[in-house]
Amino acid sequence: MIHSDKTAREIFHDVMANPQRVPFGFGQKAVLLNTDLQKAYTRTDLFKTAYETDPKQLDYVNQLTAGFRRLSWPIVWTNVAFVESGEDAGVWGTRTDTPDSLQNIKYGTERAELDDRLDVQPQDIKYTKRMPSAFFETPLQSLLVWHQVDTVIVTGGSTSGCIRATAVESLSRGYRTIVPEECVADKHESYHYANLTDLHLKYADVVKVQTVLDWLAEQASHGGR
Repeated sequence: MIHSDKTAREIFHDVMANPQRVPFGFGQKAVLLNTDLQKAYTRTDLFKTAYETDPKQLDYVNQLTAGFRRLSWPIVWTNVAFVESGEDAGVWGTRTDTPDSLQNIKYGTERAELDDRLDVQPQDIKYTKRMPSAFFETPLQSLLVWHQVDTVIVTGGSTSGCIRATAVESLSRGYRTIVPEECVADKHESYHYANLTDLHLKYADVVKVQTVLDWLAEQASHGGR
């Protein structure tokens, strides 16, 4: 094992400045998978479970959303919520039991609501999940097959939790997986940057959001082909 005195942030920037892998790259058609951008995790003024990495994260997500709308490509929003008893959280909900605990994000509560700053439209797809991966026990896979998607662009949080789990499963299911750096967030920069590094080296392309926006604009100029 390599030992280092560098911070997780420094290691991430070193990796990004010195590419060690051939990128997976973009395919022919993508889905925008916005993961758990709900108030429990975005409203730092309301909930102590919330976090912010890039202050413009939600604005960037809205820019991506606009690009997908121009192409009529699928946009998915996920949130986490559980029944009143919390029993559908299973063993994941057994480590703590406070008002802020995961299993106490109940259906129909403010903590489960998507952030009001997001450009969510009625035609968008919305899935409620109960486990880290957006693929687990949701119809997401069937949706991607129907839309003939080969690329999954993942935003949301947390980087070390649901983003990582979703990205790993996305790759495992054969999708080119893209994580726009400014569009994901976590509680602590060490968790955030360590997981971005690992994702980029193994499971996904971590890129600047402008790279994704430029690709979407290029697709639009060619009619989405």
